[in-house]
Amino acid sequence: MADVIFYEKPGCAGNARQKALLLSSGHALQVRNLLAEPWSVSSLRPYFGETPVREWFNLAAPRVKSGEIDIETITPQAALVMMIIDPILIRRPLIKVGGRCEAGFDPERIGAWIGLQPTEKRVSDTCVRAEAATLRAESEAGAAPAD
Repeated sequence: MADVIFYEKPGCAGNARQKALLLSSGHALQVRNLLAEPWSVSSLRPYFGETPVREWFNLAAPRVKSGEIDIETITPQAALVMMIIDPILIRRPLIKVGGRCEAGFDPERIGAWIGLQPTEKRVSDTCVRAEAATLRAESEAGAAPAD
C-alpha cells in the first residue's frame, strides 16, 4: 500500500471522508494542514499537472463563489500567487505519493493510481456542505436528489 501525504483543511468533513477511504484501503497517511503550509510557486505547481487552471480552484471558496476571481480567465501565475496568499482557494485535498502529485479527489483516478476499496457512497472532492445545501434545495423544491 501507499504512503500518502494528504494536505487537508482541518475540520473539513469531505477531507475526513477521503482520509477514511484511504485508510480503509490500507494506505498510510501523513496528514498536513493545507492552510498552514508555506507554499511557493515551485512547491504548489506540481499538484496541478496539465489540468486547466479553472480546475486548480476550490469552487466552494468564497472569492470563487462570489465571482471575485474569474477562474475561466486567470493566468496560471496569477492563480498560484493568489493561492499562496489565500490557500483556501486551492482545490483539496492535495495528495502526494512518491514523486506524483494530484489535486482533488477523483476516486477513479486515485483508485487506478494507488488503489481504493469500493464504497457504497461516492467519496469525491465536492464540498460536503455544498452537497447538503443542494440536496436540501432539491428536497424543498420536490425534486429527486441527484447521486
